[in-house]
Amino acid sequence: MASSTIKTKVKICGITCLEDAQAAVAAGADAIGLVFYPPSSRYVAPETAAEIVAGLGPFVTTVGLFVNENSTVVKKILALTGLQLLQFHGDESAQYCGQFDRPYIKALRMSPDLDPVIAMSAYPQASGFLFDAWQADQFGGTGITFDWQRMANLSGKNLILAGGLNPDNVASAVRIVAPYAVDVSGGVELLPGKKDHRALKAFISAAKRSKSV
Repeated sequence: MASSTIKTKVKICGITCLEDAQAAVAAGADAIGLVFYPPSSRYVAPETAAEIVAGLGPFVTTVGLFVNENSTVVKKILALTGLQLLQFHGDESAQYCGQFDRPYIKALRMSPDLDPVIAMSAYPQASGFLFDAWQADQFGGTGITFDWQRMANLSGKNLILAGGLNPDNVASAVRIVAPYAVDVSGGVELLPGKKDHRALKAFISAAKRSKSV
C-alpha cells in the first residue's frame, strides 16, 4: 500500500476541453484523462485532445482511455496527440496493451467473480492497475462504488481507485484503500463531459489531505 508520507495522486478523467483541463491542473491534479471511446458521453475528438495536450505543461501526465479499439486507431491518435500514458478499459490482452511504445494502465472492473491478484498477474508489464466498479454493459463511468475492502490485501505503489468517487467520499476511500492514486470523472461534473470547477478543488483537496495508511 502507499506510504503514509506520500500524498495520493489524482487523475481527473473525462476532460473534453482545455478550460477544464487547466482548471484541474490549477487545483492540483497530477493527470488528466481523455476518453477515446465513441459511445461515451465524455468522448473527445482526437483533434480537440491534441489541443488540450498542447495547452498543458510538461509535468502533467496526459492519459488516453481506450476500449477494445483497433490498434491502428490508437497509433494514429498517439501520433496526433502525443499522449504520455495509455489506459485500456476493455478486454485487451497484455500483448495488445504492450505494442504501443507507451506505458499503460490496465483497468479492472470489479465484477463479483474477479480475483484481483489473478487479473493483475496477466499484465506483468502494466505500469498500474485501475480498479473500477462493474456493470455488465458499461466500461467505466458507472457512477457507482464497489466494496473497497476487496483491495485491502493488494500491495504495491501502482494501485488506482475509481468508481463512484466524489468530494464527499474520497477521503474515506483513501483511508480505507490507501491507493497510489484516485480517478474521478462523473463525481466532479456539472453534466457529462463538463467539469464543476468547485467540485474539482474540493475533490483534489480531500484526496490529498487524506493520508494513506
